[in-house]
Amino acid sequence: IAPIFFNTARDSGAIPITCDMSKLETGMLVTVDMAKGKIIDENNKIITSFKLEPETLADEYRAGGRLLLLIGKELTMKAQEALKVKYEIFHIPKIPVSKAGFTLAQKIVGKACGLKGVYPTQSVLPRITTVGSQDTTGPMTSDELKELACIEFQAPLVLQSFCHTAAYPTQEDKIMHRTLTEFFRSRGGVTLKPGDGIIHSWLNRMLLPDTVGTGGDSHTRFPIGISFPAGSGLVAFAAAFGKMPIDMPESVLVKFKGKPRKGIFLRDIVNALPYFASKQGKLIKNKKNVFNGRIIEIEFDQLELTVEQAFELTNSSAERSAEAAVISLSEKQVADFLRTNIAILKSLLKEYVSASLEKRIKEMEAWLASPELLKADENAEYADIIEINLSEIHEPLLACPNDPDNIKPLSEVAGEKIHEVFIGSCMLSIEHYQHAAKILKGRKIRTKLWIAPTTKLVEKQLKEKGEFVIFKEAGARLEIPGCSLCMGNQARVENNSVVFSTSTRNFDNRMGNNAKVYLGSAQLAAIVSILGRIPTLEEYFEYLNSFLSS
Repeated sequence: IAPIFFNTARDSGAIPITCDMSKLETGMLVTVDMAKGKIIDENNKIITSFKLEPETLADEYRAGGRLLLLIGKELTMKAQEALKVKYEIFHIPKIPVSKAGFTLAQKIVGKACGLKGVYPTQSVLPRITTVGSQDTTGPMTSDELKELACIEFQAPLVLQSFCHTAAYPTQEDKIMHRTLTEFFRSRGGVTLKPGDGIIHSWLNRMLLPDTVGTGGDSHTRFPIGISFPAGSGLVAFAAAFGKMPIDMPESVLVKFKGKPRKGIFLRDIVNALPYFASKQGKLIKNKKNVFNGRIIEIEFDQLELTVEQAFELTNSSAERSAEAAVISLSEKQVADFLRTNIAILKSLLKEYVSASLEKRIKEMEAWLASPELLKADENAEYADIIEINLSEIHEPLLACPNDPDNIKPLSEVAGEKIHEVFIGSCMLSIEHYQHAAKILKGRKIRTKLWIAPTTKLVEKQLKEKGEFVIFKEAGARLEIPGCSLCMGNQARVENNSVVFSTSTRNFDNRMGNNAKVYLGSAQLAAIVSILGRIPTLEEYFEYLNSFLSS
């Protein structure tokens, strides 16, 4: 179960069970024995076993959901204090004892709890500094906030966006845009306008280093600090109370060694993670996923990433079914990122009056005055360690239809005819669009090419520097800033088409009915749109060399 849905089930009072699914088939009549942790078939044969985790799950079920349990505990504690009695009716989670050091994620969460660190399985309520809400889950979040009687957000910064419904809004969407804007602003939140762009691209500009956040979208994966995406109920809780419950997951360390070869881009490195994990037997469909429900912690020994590049990697942890992701970055890169963000937020204040943004700018300036980043302890323990040598990636890696973990080298899928190409989604920064424009300059496309800028700031820069003219002359269809085809809830590709996309995922029917979707870099996407098919390795480097020399 993907972590965001696991947590949503907990919050709604269900009992989510994680187990080996390989012997379970649709249509089987089974008995779930909760006491023994067994799933049994009609012949009383044990199909698989499970363990309820976290250990508080039974209490959450009895209370009607995790959030109700937390509120009930708080009320019970206050009642006991008033009555001057003391007795325990709730399960008390064990505090793990370990002599190991802390990982980076464990230190960030620990800092938010006023601790040096927290160990896996430890149940904590860290302070939440940044909360994101978007338009597909925002209405549910507002309903939850009403039930919590929230009249003012306690989380320092709460952002609401309309990136999923901005391009082709229905009449109901337009009403929702107005009502949610009023609702969030009246409680101290910040609301973007339809057409401003993707929530993650904006939210990342508002982050503070080494802090904890959440959002009602599985791709709320901070490039600095850490975020735990959640369902609408938990997002509402975090926004209202400025804290959220976390059962600290284990961490998997991914160590990238060396530097990438010429023609290998960051999206290929993103795809390298499941590719090499599969080769090492740690990612087997329906049987094993070393990342599931864990935190992916990423380190590079020779490559210094920008924060924008880091987000490509942390973002992709959603497709690995990871609970969260963190990446070790240099103070210089984080400082450069914050300086740029301060300028962006100050310009935003001219359009949006917001005490939250003003305070966030001051907090960023305070960090820059005394920059310091947490680092993992040398003796930290991980559930697993995966090492990937970047020099072993000789050609682009593509996620093939229709599974983001189904990774193949370019040469294995060369020649596949492509009907539509999409360049967009929160995986992209302005650099990707600029690279695509250089490759497309002076050429015509043979496919239907969709281009959707991530934000209105990116769109403005592309227009000012001439990339939009190149896209138009090539024959591309230009969308307003937002999610566009990535979400697939409004515009969609033709039925039964074969698509090459730079978006986050390629699940069945997400972008179009019966569509076969490949995922790869923006550079490769531009080449595919020119050829109308996936290029050979020789063609790829031929186009790439002309781009690199321009």
